[in-house]
Amino acid sequence: MDRKENILQILQSSSKPVTGNEMAKILGVSRQVVVQDVAILRAQGIHIMATPQGYLLINHGAENSKRAVLAVKHMPEETEEELNILVDHNIRIIDVIIDHQIYGELRGFLMLNTRADVKKFIENIKAEKATLLSSLTGGVHLHTVEYEDDLNLQKAKEKLSQYNFLAKS
Repeated sequence: MDRKENILQILQSSSKPVTGNEMAKILGVSRQVVVQDVAILRAQGIHIMATPQGYLLINHGAENSKRAVLAVKHMPEETEEELNILVDHNIRIIDVIIDHQIYGELRGFLMLNTRADVKKFIENIKAEKATLLSSLTGGVHLHTVEYEDDLNLQKAKEKLSQYNFLAKS
């Protein structure tokens, strides 16, 4: 079995994202080799997503899951609250999207399911002194979300409205 097949096997057998460093250690290569192999696999049509937590094969969710796009606006320091509202209502945050005046649509994959995921994401932002995509658009951004229960989505939207996080039309 070649290294790229091993990467696919690692991703297929994992129930959570796997970092490039973790795969590099398993395979006895550098992280950069893993990054290159993943790029080759993507070019071959394999749907591998890079998330803040690591790589994963794109899973289009549970059989009963639905998707929606939420338009939100808030200050950077309110990001954790916004994300926690969603995951607290059993809503998976797939990505963040902005409409940039120069580049058009920019998307970052998040794949956040729990408060622990949100906490780690916020810690990574702070540790890297990274800028949120929404800071490029005055706080306005979209989230693609995945959910199973319409009532949970409705309740999450109500809570987001209470915090004035939903973007006004």
